[in-house]
Amino acid sequence: MMLNLLKENIRIAFGSIKTQILRTSLTVIIIAIGITALVGILTVVSALENTISSDFASMGANTFNISQYENTARRRGGEERTIINPIISYPEAVAFKNKYNFPFTETSVSFTATSIAEVKYEGDKTDPAISVVGVDEYFITNSGLETSLGRNFNSFDIANNNYVCVVGSDFEKGLFKNINPINKIISIRGARFKVIGVLKEKGSTFGNSQDLRVLIPIQVARSLFTAPRINYTMSVMVSKKEILDQAIDNATSTMRRVRKLSPMKDNNFGVVRSDDLINRILGITQYLGLASWLIGIITVLGSSIALMNIMIVSVTERTREIGVRKALGAKRSTVAIQFFIETMIIGQLGGLVGIILGILIGFGIATALDFAFVIPWGAIFAAFTTSFIVALVSGLYPAIKAAVLDPIEALRYE
Repeated sequence: MMLNLLKENIRIAFGSIKTQILRTSLTVIIIAIGITALVGILTVVSALENTISSDFASMGANTFNISQYENTARRRGGEERTIINPIISYPEAVAFKNKYNFPFTETSVSFTATSIAEVKYEGDKTDPAISVVGVDEYFITNSGLETSLGRNFNSFDIANNNYVCVVGSDFEKGLFKNINPINKIISIRGARFKVIGVLKEKGSTFGNSQDLRVLIPIQVARSLFTAPRINYTMSVMVSKKEILDQAIDNATSTMRRVRKLSPMKDNNFGVVRSDDLINRILGITQYLGLASWLIGIITVLGSSIALMNIMIVSVTERTREIGVRKALGAKRSTVAIQFFIETMIIGQLGGLVGIILGILIGFGIATALDFAFVIPWGAIFAAFTTSFIVALVSGLYPAIKAAVLDPIEALRYE
């Protein structure tokens, strides 16, 4: 009985919607705009978070770096203070690597020799926008990089200062287009290097291409690039996640001994976990999510008013019909449910249209910005919930108004 009544109310609701198609369409569009804004922004935010997680997760969740600075400035007395730490010199980096013998760890030492190198191959050359990085045999593994062709450096390459290199994936699109780059000879600052590997594509992170770089043995890099005050970075990978905190504590105390810091002095170097970096960046994206909710709520508020208005008008126009129904024995609850179902249908139609448009717009923006698109299930759920609440709030007053109409007065209505 209840199921038949529900079907009848839904049929009546769709019939009523068809008779006022223009107003219903405008209301659906207004609701859809709010839901589109909400879903669209949340979709882009989800794609951004997925891209950032993919980019930085490759660094390894069990990796930390020791470098000149931390990611945040220290605060004293409630004020931010600029910290000027000394660079990490090569003797300090080597001393740390030799002294740090924590179990299940591998330490890599590296430095960026230049970011404006020009690379030549036969008669062709690149723009002077190539980064050259001096590395050891652990750098590629600790950085979460992989080779798509060839091989990684081995201990023999590093110990013997072989003039070999591993290049970024963009070289396959430029100097080595349609050519197998393995064993080809390139020239950097007059020095000739044999290509032994090509890195898998990484894309850009914050505008910096990770695929326009050449990795060469660290001692060879030090001999070619002799700029003063070169700053080195140590990257440590811990094979067992459960001992990561102990490994960081041990590395911190080791670096303090290398720098001969007294117990009373603060660290004059930075220790940055890769997962901390991810969490900090993802924390920024939460503000974008809040902004999308704010935009959505403002627009949905307008949608609620519009939906409530169309339902009040509908009640007014159908006053005589309501009187007839009540005169034939319809209960207040039956009349209220009829108008409430009608409101819910309009609200959900608006939500559905908004979700489809929001996902399409979010997909378009994510594709244009080269983000890794994912289906935003959270945004879809939020949109359905929002449109349901809009319909619930907007339909309550008109449904009650229709239910309490006096049948005699309603039959007199012209």
